[in-house]
Amino acid sequence: MTVLSASSPLSQPFFQHALLAGTSIAAACGLVGYFLVLRAQVFTADALSHVAFTGAMAALAFGGDLRLGLLAATVAIALLFGSLGRRARPDDVVIGSVFSWVLGLGAFFVTLYTTSRSTADGTAGVSVLFGSVFGLSAGSAATDALVAAGVCLVMLCVARPLLFATVDEAVAAARGVPVRLLGYGFLAMAGVSAAEATQAVGSLLLLGLLAAPAGAATRLTDRPYRALALSAGLAVGETWAGLFASYAVPRMPPSFAIMAAATAVYAAAFLIRRPAHRARIRTPAPTGA
Repeated sequence: MTVLSASSPLSQPFFQHALLAGTSIAAACGLVGYFLVLRAQVFTADALSHVAFTGAMAALAFGGDLRLGLLAATVAIALLFGSLGRRARPDDVVIGSVFSWVLGLGAFFVTLYTTSRSTADGTAGVSVLFGSVFGLSAGSAATDALVAAGVCLVMLCVARPLLFATVDEAVAAARGVPVRLLGYGFLAMAGVSAAEATQAVGSLLLLGLLAAPAGAATRLTDRPYRALALSAGLAVGETWAGLFASYAVPRMPPSFAIMAAATAVYAAAFLIRRPAHRARIRTPAPTGA
C-alpha cells in the first residue's frame, strides 16, 4: 500500500477538498460549456460571471449566505435571459442590456457591503472575484461536488435532445422535442455552473473554465458526443494541472494556474487544427420523437 509523504499535496486536507470540488466543478463546466459554444451563447457565460459577483455581494451586503446569493442570482438571471429571447435562446442585445443593469447593481452592492459589513469579512469580495478553492472546508467541498454532480447528471440526460434542438431547432420542434423547455433547463444549468465555478476560479475567470475546454474540444473533433466528453476531460485535466502547479509554487494563485493551463491547451488545439469552415453536425432525432 502506498503511503503518502507529509510533503505530498494529496496528504493535505485543504488540497483534498480543493481536488474534490475542483474536479466535479470542472466536469460540470466542461459539459455545460460545450453546449454554450455549440449554441453560440458564450456571451451568456460572460454575463453570468458578473451576475455571480453581484449576487454574492448582495448576499454579503444583507448578511446572507454567499453560496445562496451566487446560485439565486445566476439561475434567476439565466432564466430571465431565456424569457427575453426567442425559444429561450437570448440574443446579444438582450444579454447586453441585462449585463449593464447587473453591473450597476453590483456597484451598488459593493458600496453597501464595504460601508456596512466589510469589517465582518474583509476578504470575501476578493475571494468572489478570484476564487478560493484552497480555502474550502470539507462541508463546502462536499456540497460543491454534489451540486456539480447533479449538473453533470442532468446534462448527460438531456444531451441528445438538446443537441438535436441546437443543431436544427425548427425540425426538433416539429418532431415534438420541447425546445423551449430544454432552453430554460440548459440556462438554469449554466447558471448553477457559473455559481459553482466562482468557488474555484472566481467570477472574473469563470468564463475561461466554461469556454476554453469546450473551444479546444470543438477544434479537436467534429463528433458531438466525443467533443462533449473531451470538453469535460480537458476541464478536469486543466483543473488538476492548475491545482498541482499552485501547490508547487505557493505564490501562484490556483485560479491563475487553472486558467493558464486552459489557455495553453486551447492555444495548442488552435495550432493543431484550425478548421477552414464550421463543420455541420448531424444527429438523428431522439428515439420516440
